Parts: sequence; structure tokens; C-alpha cells
Amino acid sequence: MEGKIKDIKMADAGRLKIEWAEAHMPVMMTLREKYSKTKPLAGMRISGCLHVTKETAVLIRTLIAAGARVAWSGCNPLSTQDDVAAALYAEGVPIWAWHGLSTEEFYWCIDQTLIQEPTLTLDDGADLIFTIHNKYQSLASKIIGGSEETTTGIHRLRAMAADGKLLYPVVAVNDAETKWDFDNIYGTGQSSMDGILRATSILFAGKTMVIAGYGHCGKGCAMRADGQGANVICTEVKPTAALKAILDGYRVLPMDECAAIGDIFITATGMKDVIVKRHFEMMKDGAIVCNTGHYDCEINLGDLETITVSKKEIRPNCVQYTLKSGKRIYILGEGRLVNLVAAEGHPSEVMDMSFANQFMAMMFLAQNKSNLVNKVYDISKEQDQEIAALKLKTTNISIDTLTEEQIRYKTAYSEGT
Repeated sequence: MEGKIKDIKMADAGRLKIEWAEAHMPVMMTLREKYSKTKPLAGMRISGCLHVTKETAVLIRTLIAAGARVAWSGCNPLSTQDDVAAALYAEGVPIWAWHGLSTEEFYWCIDQTLIQEPTLTLDDGADLIFTIHNKYQSLASKIIGGSEETTTGIHRLRAMAADGKLLYPVVAVNDAETKWDFDNIYGTGQSSMDGILRATSILFAGKTMVIAGYGHCGKGCAMRADGQGANVICTEVKPTAALKAILDGYRVLPMDECAAIGDIFITATGMKDVIVKRHFEMMKDGAIVCNTGHYDCEINLGDLETITVSKKEIRPNCVQYTLKSGKRIYILGEGRLVNLVAAEGHPSEVMDMSFANQFMAMMFLAQNKSNLVNKVYDISKEQDQEIAALKLKTTNISIDTLTEEQIRYKTAYSEGT
């Protein structure tokens, strides 16, 4: 069989996790039932680079049911759930993923998924897309298009497109309303707190929590930390985002001021060097530091190493750094995504919509392959509303509809006050 995982004996446990996810992802299951009959992805070879979780397994099973051949790798060295990877491997899915990959192994796994010469790519963080552009440009001419799940990835792909360097079309799944207004806010908020709690078992109430970045992910973290009784302070570089944080009831300060007063720090910016040496030096003894942005460069661990005399893993995914000053700093999940390294990632219910967008993006690319140009495409408003409506329907929630008279009024320009 194609693939490499940690231990096939974990497959039974992984299958149970996938069953749980399927029971809580009714949109994906509805799409699977519908498109398993017509096989609209027949003939498509999809190479995927996305966190190997129980929810991702539901997406993979649905892509296969719709006719696609799939090859998969994880998009983060520490986020793979080994039992889920084993379950997929046991089902015959070509998958190269295990928890604890080195950097070299991480990119080797991506390389393996490209041996099939994909017609479509599915990405979370754009590492697969960048690998093709940097190392396998000859494959690009055979690729109809790809999709991208993250804010940081989309920013970089739009920059590539603006420079004329993007070699094939990409759908901005991240920018769908049914993705970033739900997955990024409610998913990141809840799962990041879950990761912190599993790694530390601390009490949030009464603690000062510093959240770097008040985008959708930062907003979600602020909401959930506030709900558990933490005193929330936000840092920002964007004036409008800072104002939103203030009007939502949070303090906004520069990181240079937050460093000395925070008990818990979480970065959610997509930018490098958010927490650096001078911040570590100012932190309290016992400060907890973690990241929920896609890349692990937001916390400069190299800087921390220069002022550290010893370190040890004091709990799973919690490393105590003892500084030359005698203070202790706790780093969670090696500075990588705390919600996936120390917990299980976003809840199935919210990934239901995000992965429906990924599935529909593959459909869009396959069906429109002759009409696409090398740019970043947005998810259509119609698809957003279709997925949201399906989510409501599958959870037995009804909403109002406009009457014919209201529809006419909506677009009338002769109506006065």
C-alpha cells in the first residue's frame, strides 16, 4: 500500500473518531450522499496537504465517494492524529502523515503526494502549492486548480497572482463567510482554549490573557477567554481592528506594555516575531506562551533559547524554560498551533461548513477547468448561502423568507421615505 503512518494498530480507534465526526457533520454527509451517485470528481487526482484530523477524514471520504483519487499529507508536523491516519491508511487511502515529523520528513511527505501528478490540490497553509511552484513547476501545467484554507496562505497567493507568478488558479476557501466567520472565530476560540487547558490545567478566571491580533481568530480567542473569566488585553497593528477590540470591551496595548502584565499569551497574527527576546525578558515568572496562527514563527523561540539556562517538558505539550534571571516561561506545543498540537482542532460542527467549502471548491474547479485563469477566486455568495442554508436545514432550524412584495421593495429606487 502507498503511504507511511506511525502504527496501523491504531486504526480501530481512528475509525471510532471518524464515526463521531460524521455524526456531527451533517452537511458533509448530505453532500456525500448526493454526489456519490453522480461521481462529479471522477478522473480527478487530488493531492491534499491539510491537518489529519477526524474531520479531515470525513472530507477525504467524501472526495473519494464523489469519484476522486486522493493522496494526502499533514500540513503541520505536530497536528496529525495518528489513529485517524491509521484508519485512513487501513481503508486504502495513500497517506503520508504522523505526529512529530521533522522538517525534512514534512516536505518528503508532501513530495510523495505529488507522485500521482495531481489535477487538483487542496491546501491548508499553501505549503503544497509553494512546493509545486518552487520544486515541481512542470506539474503545474497538468493542474486544473487548487484551494487554500488559511488567511496567511491566501495573502501570499494573492501576492503571487499580483506579480504574475501564480501558475494555476486557486480558490480562496478561507475567505468564504461560512468559513472565516465560523471556523476562524468559534472554532479557533474554543479549540485554542481547549489546547491551553489540556497542556496546563490552569484556571482562566482572574488571569490576564494577552491576545496578539484581533482578526477573526483573535476575536474568537478573546470571546472564549473572556467567557471563562480572564482579563483580556489585545495587541494590534491595524487601527480598525484595534477599535473593534476596544468596542467589544477589551483593553488594547502594545506588546511591549503587555509583556510585563500578562499571565497567558497567545499569538493569532500570521506575522513573524510577535513575541521576541525583550518580551520574554519582561514576562512574569510562570508566564504561559502559545500560538494559534498557522506558522510557528510568531513566537521567536530562537530568542528564548539565548536567555535560557535549562528546559524540560513538565507536562505533555508544555515545556518549562528557565531563564538566566531565574524566571520560568512555559511554551505550549513548541510554538505551533496549540489547538491542534495539544487538543483535537476545531469541533466537527464548525468544520462541517469549512470542509463543505473545500469540497465545493474542488467541484467548481473540475467543472470550470476550461474557463479559469491563474488568479485567486473567491467563493461565490451563492455557495456561501447554499452551505449556510444546508447547515440550518440539517440542524432543523427554520428562517423567514421574503415575500414577492418585499423582494420588489428591496430593489426599488422610486420608493420614498
